[in-house]
Amino acid sequence: MQFELLHPADQIILMMERIYTYGMTTTSGGNISIVDDQGDLWITPSAIDKGALTRSDIVCVTSSGEVIGNHKPSSELPFHQSIYRARPDLKAVIHAHPPALVTFSIVRAAPDTRLLPNERQICGEIGMAAYALPGSEELGRNIAEVFAKGINTVMLENHGVVVGGADLFTAFQVFETLDFCARLEIQAKRVGQPLLLDEESLNTVRLAQQKPKLPSFTPEGFPTPEREARREMCRFIRRAYDQRLFTSTQGTFSQRLEGNSFLITPYGMDRKYVEPGHLVRVENGAIEAGKTPSRSVLLHQAIYEQHPHIHSVIIAHPPSIMAFAVTESTFDSRTIPESYILLRGTPKLPFRSVYEKEQETASRFVKDTPIAIVENNCIVTTGKSLLEAFDRLEVAEYSAAALIDAKSLGSIVTIDAAKIRDLEQAFGL
Repeated sequence: MQFELLHPADQIILMMERIYTYGMTTTSGGNISIVDDQGDLWITPSAIDKGALTRSDIVCVTSSGEVIGNHKPSSELPFHQSIYRARPDLKAVIHAHPPALVTFSIVRAAPDTRLLPNERQICGEIGMAAYALPGSEELGRNIAEVFAKGINTVMLENHGVVVGGADLFTAFQVFETLDFCARLEIQAKRVGQPLLLDEESLNTVRLAQQKPKLPSFTPEGFPTPEREARREMCRFIRRAYDQRLFTSTQGTFSQRLEGNSFLITPYGMDRKYVEPGHLVRVENGAIEAGKTPSRSVLLHQAIYEQHPHIHSVIIAHPPSIMAFAVTESTFDSRTIPESYILLRGTPKLPFRSVYEKEQETASRFVKDTPIAIVENNCIVTTGKSLLEAFDRLEVAEYSAAALIDAKSLGSIVTIDAAKIRDLEQAFGL
C-alpha cells in the first residue's frame, strides 16, 4: 500500500479503524491528526463515534486557523497544535487509550522496551507528561515540553499515550509496538519477574542485522502451486495479525515449495498489508531479486534442510506465551489434551538461537519437538503444513493465557504422567 499517496482524511480513517477494531480505544476516546504539505492540520472530530468514522467526518484546521468540516475538531486539538509547534519535524500524532497503556499511565510508569530485541529501537525513548485537564492549554504545554526534548512517545499521567511521527504510518507502528510491550510486561509480571536484555544481547541483534546478504536470482516463472502457496500464506498472515499474534512490525511465516526452495515474509513490511507479490522466494540459498526476506531467513532455511517432515515455520511474539519467554517461569503444555498433543515438551532455547548457530538451533525441531520458546525473543512453531504450524501458534498462545489466568483461581493441576502416556499411545505421539 502506498500509504503516503492517500488523502490525509483517508489515512486517518484507515488508522483509526485499526486502532478501534483492535480494542485500542473506545467509541469516544482517542484522536489522530496529520499536518499536510500545505501546513493544514487534519484531525478527528469531537463527539463522533470512532467506530463509524467516514472521510467526511474529518476536520481540517487550516494554517490560518480556519476550521473546515461538518463537525467541531477534537477537544484535544490544543495539544496536537502544541506538539507541532514544538516539533515541526513531526507530521502525525496519535492519542488513544489502549487498556494496557492506560494501566501504566495509572501507576505513572512506562512499559520497559528491553524485554525483546527490536522494541527499544522501534519505540525509542519514552517520556512522561504531568497530568492536566483534558483539552486544556496546560495539558498541551505539558505534552509539548516533553516532545521538545526530542522524544516522540509520551505517556500521560492517568490518561493514556501520545505518539508523534514523520508520518502517520510510522506513528502507528510505534503506538502499536508500545501497546504490545505493555501487554507483554503485564502478562510477564503475572507469572514471574521479567528479565531485561542487556547491551551485549542487544548488540548481538545489531551485529546479526549486518550479516552478509544472500545472493539473488531472478525467477523464471511462478508455478501454479507456488501462486496458491503465496495466497494461502497471505491469508494466514492477515489472520495472525487480526488475532494479535503478530504486530505490524513483528512476525514471520515461511512455507516449503518444490525442490530446495521456500517462501518467506519480507522484512520491514506491515503484516496487515502483505500481498502475494511481496513474499520472497528463497531457492538454493539465493533470494528473489529486488526483495529483502525476514532476518530469520537462515534459521528457516536450516530447518527445511535438516527436516523433510517440516513444511512450514512460524516465528511470532504473542504476549501470553512470550510471558514465559521473558521470565524464568516454565511453560507446561500438560493443561488440556489438545495442548500436549500439539505442543509437547516446548523447550526454552537461548536468546541467541535465532541469530547464531542456526544449524544447531534447527536440529532441535525433531518430530517430537515441533515448537520452542526462545528466551527474550520469540516462539518458533513448525508443522507438516502451514495450517498445522499456525494451529500450534494459536494453541500455544491460548494455553499460555489460560495458565496465566488460572493462577488467579488457585493451584494449577496438570495432566498426570499416566494420562500423558495414554495420550501418547492413543495419538501415536
